[in-house]
Amino acid sequence: MADNAVGREAIDLLTKARKEIGEELAQVIVGQTDVVEQVLISMFSQGHCLLEGVPGLAKTLMISTLAETLSLSFSRIQFTPDLMPADITGTDILEENKTSGARERRFMEGPIFANIVLADEINRTPPKTQASLLEAMQERTVTVGRVRHKLPDPFFVLATQNPIEQEGTYPLPEAQQDRFMFKVFVDYPSFDDELEVARRTTKRTNHNVKPVLSGEEILKLQSTIRDVPVSDHVLRYALTLVRQTRITSDGAPDFIKDQIGWGAGPRAVQNLILGGKTRALLYGRTHVSTEDIDALAKPVLRHRIAVNFAAQSDGVTSDDVIEQLIANTPSKEDELTNDARFQKLFAS
Repeated sequence: MADNAVGREAIDLLTKARKEIGEELAQVIVGQTDVVEQVLISMFSQGHCLLEGVPGLAKTLMISTLAETLSLSFSRIQFTPDLMPADITGTDILEENKTSGARERRFMEGPIFANIVLADEINRTPPKTQASLLEAMQERTVTVGRVRHKLPDPFFVLATQNPIEQEGTYPLPEAQQDRFMFKVFVDYPSFDDELEVARRTTKRTNHNVKPVLSGEEILKLQSTIRDVPVSDHVLRYALTLVRQTRITSDGAPDFIKDQIGWGAGPRAVQNLILGGKTRALLYGRTHVSTEDIDALAKPVLRHRIAVNFAAQSDGVTSDDVIEQLIANTPSKEDELTNDARFQKLFAS
């Protein structure tokens, strides 16, 4: 498909926005370029993102600063053990009509009614409250009583969680984790980056983060991304990666059956393809390659596969399994289609 079929203007807008957003974030955030890129891919793909990292790695600051670079409404919800679903979604209240004196019900919107919602430390609240996000994330609506209220568009949930303080926390159930397009690990900074953090944060600073994109431009880019062509080979490659994670599938490799408890569902394939389209445009390309799929395999799959107890005992992580999966899956079309093991996957 030619560039003009995708929209060269939109491609230029996206690559320019990526550069400018990176420059604005760099005023506040040091390093973490891979994390920023994955969050942007998730956002432009109309997905939600879960960020996991130990305290003090600027996860919350990164998201709030990103919101400043976009002309969108922003809301932060600090999740606590006593937070109730109505504290997030909103509730009906009774108001007196000053003219007639009659009492009327009025819906008071909760903090979920924003374009960008930061769900901070989402694993600190009970499942009942976590579940209040499910409808919002999937349907982009909130139901209170018998009335459905539409959320603003665009709408993104960016959640953070702490992986080390497990006492008094409530791990997200698998069904809710699956609603997140990416699970992104925020790691410790390098020595040079941490040196720069120490230098910046211990002196007087004056950051002036400017908006880069409007809501209308984001919606336009999201629509354009859907028009990016994907070859059957790349579709087949993405599907092959995902289907190999299912231990009951014919053609699943032995190391998967030995190390995985259950595999990824169809949402993983959808997110790999959508993320690949967005990544391709971010790099100025108008087609998706297997390289794009490989680059996004970890954030898409790591929270959708479960490493079994035996693998955990050996120190094997989901990322280790994904790396092995990529290494054992040929990216060339003829090798993929001619291998008898993968033919079993295609036929099942």
